[in-house]
Amino acid sequence: MATLGPLALWNVAKEVRLAASDDRALALAGAPELVAALERELGRDGDRSALVGPDALDRAAALVLVLVAPPSEADEEVLKKARRARVPVLCLAAGPVDGAIPYVLATDVVRADPGRGFPLEELARALARRLGEAATPLAARLPMLRDAVCDHLVESFARRNAIVAAAVFVPGADLPVLTLNQARLVLRIASAYGVEIDAQRLPELLGVLGAGFGLRTLAREALDAVPVAGWFLKGAVAYAGTRALGEAARRYFARQPQAGASRAAS
Repeated sequence: MATLGPLALWNVAKEVRLAASDDRALALAGAPELVAALERELGRDGDRSALVGPDALDRAAALVLVLVAPPSEADEEVLKKARRARVPVLCLAAGPVDGAIPYVLATDVVRADPGRGFPLEELARALARRLGEAATPLAARLPMLRDAVCDHLVESFARRNAIVAAAVFVPGADLPVLTLNQARLVLRIASAYGVEIDAQRLPELLGVLGAGFGLRTLAREALDAVPVAGWFLKGAVAYAGTRALGEAARRYFARQPQAGASRAAS
C-alpha cells in the first residue's frame, strides 16, 4: 500500500502558503456611480486595497466590468487591455445589455434585476468559478467573496477525489492522492479565512492524514462487500468524506484569528 508522510503534507502547506502571498486585487470598471456602489459592497468588512480601478490591471487577478448599456468604446478599450494582460473578465449587466460582449464569455455575464440591488452572491460564485483556487487570496481580503469561494473549493475537491477513488482499482494506491487533495483543500480554506499558514498548521495536516486513512478503509470495505458496484461506492465515499472534511474545516477556521481582519482594521 502506498504511504504518505508528514514531509509531503508540509510541502503542500508551503505551496499553499506561497499562493496565499498573491496580493493581486479585483479590478472594477464601467458605470462610475455603480462601480463606486459595488466597491462599497464588496469591500465591506474587508481590505479596500484589494479593489482597484482599470488603470491597475497589471496587478489584478480579475476584472468586473459594470455595464448599464452595450459597451462603449471606453469599455471595449478596458476589455482589450484586460485581454492583453491575461486578466479574466466578468461582466455585471445592470441594464439592457443585449447580445455578445467582446472578450467576455456568456457564462461570465451576471445580470442584475432592476431595483433589486447587486446580485453579490451570484457575482461571487461567478468569480470563484472563473478563478478556481486562485480566488483564495481575494477571499481572505474580501469576506463578501469567502462563502462562494469556499463552496467552490469544497465541491471541486470533492469531485476530484470521487474521480480518483473510482478510477484507481489497486487497493491503497489512491490514498496519497486523496490525502494530498484533502490537505490542499483544508489549507486553501484556511487561506480563504486569512489564517496564517505556518508550522503550527502541521498537526491539522496530520489530522487530515488520519481522516484520509479512515475514508479509504471504509471504501475498501464497501468494495469487498459489493464488488460489482464497488467503484461507485468508492467514489461516493470519497466525495462525501471530502465534503464533510471541507465543511468541518470551514467551521474550524471561521473561529480562528484572521490576518485579513487586522489588515482591514489598519
